[in-house]
Amino acid sequence: MNRRTSAIALVLFAGLAGRAVNAQSTATQGPAAQRPTIGATPSALPNKSGSLKFAVIGDWGDESPAQMETAAQLAKTHKDFPFDIVLTAGDNIYGTERPQDFKNKFEIPYKPLLDGGVKFYASLGNHDAQEQRFYKPFNMDGKLYYSLKAPHQDVRFFMLNSSYMDPDQVKWLEHELQTSTERWKIAVFHHPLYSSARTHGSSLSLRATLEPLFVKYGVSVVLTGHDHTYERIKPQQGITHFVLGSAGELRRGDLNKTTMTALGYDTDNVFFVAEIVDNIMYFNAISRTGAIVDYGTIEARSAGK
Repeated sequence: MNRRTSAIALVLFAGLAGRAVNAQSTATQGPAAQRPTIGATPSALPNKSGSLKFAVIGDWGDESPAQMETAAQLAKTHKDFPFDIVLTAGDNIYGTERPQDFKNKFEIPYKPLLDGGVKFYASLGNHDAQEQRFYKPFNMDGKLYYSLKAPHQDVRFFMLNSSYMDPDQVKWLEHELQTSTERWKIAVFHHPLYSSARTHGSSLSLRATLEPLFVKYGVSVVLTGHDHTYERIKPQQGITHFVLGSAGELRRGDLNKTTMTALGYDTDNVFFVAEIVDNIMYFNAISRTGAIVDYGTIEARSAGK
């Protein structure tokens, strides 16, 4: 990308979100990546016609002012970056799950997106009743786990139920991964395989079960929640892991950053947006106030590499 093109892209992006957070060091990965200066204005998402644009929220449905403000910022972002779908990393509805709870904790906060035709695709967390799979706006079609062929680009999402990783689900997942022909394989579920948060941290048993499959069959990115922080993990066996558990719930100061932390942020609520163009995924993590707290690019990986 030449200087003139870069400048144009940055102008187009100016309305998407606020300034970069100066206190955070950002780093991208992959051959196509460039290392930005700390505190520099982030590079724009390409916002390319025909690309796959999506958002991710985790641990969100608590009806708190923070959830409402984060949801409003997500809707504001959509005006400039029109993502097609929103994926959830679980803990979708906290507390009771009566019809009015789904209205107050989901339908009202995300009304601008729902009215705009954005589709939500849910995975379940430990606070979610399994009956959520029948709630039509979550588009789970009555399934506790499922795969989703993205509407654009060569992408498939694997929406797992990490609270009940029984042998049947593992067998299903291996078959789905093995038979998937998409270039991009992205796993979405609740409990992180890698996390530096004090409250929960890494799920070692889940890692032992899932990571060999992810490595063998070419998963590029893993999107999780559970810990109420934002964290990008340094690539593990070639796979980039994110913890995205603060779109409503936030546990301030919970991160105990370790050598595996590429970037961690636990001082405000965060959602995640990404765009896939061919073999590159561009991403931004955006706070409740519109600050970009992390950004970068990831290259799709091949099976076994």
